[in-house]
Amino acid sequence: MRGPLAVGEHVLLVDRKRRRHMIRLAEGGEFHTHAGVLDHGLMIGQPEGITVRTTRGAALLVIRPTLSEFVLEMPRGAQVIYPKDLGPILMLADIFPGARILESGVGSGALTMTLLRAIGPTGHITGYEIRDDFADRARRNVEAFLGTDVPLDVQVRDVYEGIDVPDIDRVILDLPEPWHVVGHAEAALAPGGIFLSYLPTILQVSTLRERLADSAFGMAETIEVLHRGWNVDGMSVRPDHRMVAHTGFLTVARLLNPAG
Repeated sequence: MRGPLAVGEHVLLVDRKRRRHMIRLAEGGEFHTHAGVLDHGLMIGQPEGITVRTTRGAALLVIRPTLSEFVLEMPRGAQVIYPKDLGPILMLADIFPGARILESGVGSGALTMTLLRAIGPTGHITGYEIRDDFADRARRNVEAFLGTDVPLDVQVRDVYEGIDVPDIDRVILDLPEPWHVVGHAEAALAPGGIFLSYLPTILQVSTLRERLADSAFGMAETIEVLHRGWNVDGMSVRPDHRMVAHTGFLTVARLLNPAG
């Protein structure tokens, strides 16, 4: 993430209209656009933040993608959890270095990468994903951004049938029926462990909250995160005309009395 740009790295190319293209640098590689062709060799070995030009003279800014930018531009198998919710998930679930996490509904790996960055090399994530193609896509996206040396084990299995990882710190779910996992999470979590679920509709949230109320979990809360940008251009300061409003609801609870 520091030093000259290298072969194998992903970079973002940003044009004057702020359109973005993410590419992976390769020896002899070329990026083709309506504004001309760009030789990868113009970027390899150069510092981040340079401006390069295509064969037709179009200027492109070259930067490394942040995690947020990578999530928005990466290949997808399933819909991803967007950055506006990824940050709050880290805080609500209190993700810490060394945490042992069960994540289910891995999808394209956006949440997985976010959790991996937070837990560091001493933590571990076990991912359950019911679809082979989604599991494979998630593994490839994680490898593309974080490399292969990460504490991650993605398994193709159904979390509704149980959790085989004992004494974990957090259960993080992106599933349509997380209430079926509440009992399994009770058995798998360490005392004080946190359960978090991402759901698109409030009716799903209502069903989950009813199940949590009839369990050893307590301190449950549900939030929705809204994101509004601002246009700041000299004396012209106003909210953006468009905002990222509803994407999903985050419901979190803590295991208070696992012994019943």
